[in-house]
Amino acid sequence: MRLKSLYFKTFVSLLLIASVTAFIITPISHAVIRIVTGTVTKVSDGDSIQITTAEQSKLKVRLYGIDAPETPKISHRTGQVSKPGQPHGEESWKALENRIMGKQVRMEILDIDKYRRMVGIVWLDDQNINLEMVREGLAEAFIEYLKPPYRTRFLDAEREARSARRGVWSLPDYERPRVFRKRLKVSGGE
Repeated sequence: MRLKSLYFKTFVSLLLIASVTAFIITPISHAVIRIVTGTVTKVSDGDSIQITTAEQSKLKVRLYGIDAPETPKISHRTGQVSKPGQPHGEESWKALENRIMGKQVRMEILDIDKYRRMVGIVWLDDQNINLEMVREGLAEAFIEYLKPPYRTRFLDAEREARSARRGVWSLPDYERPRVFRKRLKVSGGE
């Protein structure tokens, strides 16, 4: 009996140490690394753009906290569709393009992703473009990557879009972009 008690106490102690360590090393929020201003010179899809700064630096940007429906990918070699898109993918892309293409924006850089893109919040005047894309149902809140203080606002905006059946939420069989990408990868489409 004493041996079981000792094992239990050791297990609880190790669990507590692991929990505290995970809490200490896991960031609970994103801090702004840098603020950049520039002109939007390219909109790749509903959540990726390019900003050209006054110094002519071209920054590839992934809009933080959102995941837009995939657009079809065209092969540069053949001119044919190499990967299919999703319903509302082109609508999302065009809406973002119409809203910010050629305009001066401010970006709060929060991270750099594995593709070496700046990840951040894009502002047009006082409007959070990332949040507006979610509010309009043109993108969903990217739950896996959202941290305070953004998480609540983005999830509330998504709930609002769902309730109003805006954009992707008007589809009866909407497939989340991450599920769509995974399905394509599994079936050899990526």
